[in-house]
Amino acid sequence: MPAADIPFAYAILRVVPRVERGERLNVGVVVFCRQRDFLDLRAQIDGHRLAALAPDLDIAAVRDSVEAIRAVVCGEPAGGALAALPASERFGWVVAPASTIIQPSPVHTGLTDDPAATLDRLFATLVAPAGG
Repeated sequence: MPAADIPFAYAILRVVPRVERGERLNVGVVVFCRQRDFLDLRAQIDGHRLAALAPDLDIAAVRDSVEAIRAVVCGEPAGGALAALPASERFGWVVAPASTIIQPSPVHTGLTDDPAATLDRLFATLVAPAGG
């Protein structure tokens, strides 16, 4: 299979401060590519945008939660037992539907020849502030 034909999957991590309002802010992207043994997450918490969306939101708690998710994704000891699971199971855990303040989008798929560059591109397109 040519290098450009390597399948990958990704999901967007979103902060949903109040589900009843239906408002959310993209804060991260996780990319999984089994053939390259690649699983990584890029995230950025924009405190100003979150405060505008939910003035009473504990932004430090959101940062801590995203950092805990990142530790699991990256297989770091701080991620606990979940971080010791195989990459495919860690990805499955991250993208499982959740009713918490941080929720994953549906899983999307594509083809890549460079999962890290794809993660950078998706992050720039879907999470980073426009013009930033």
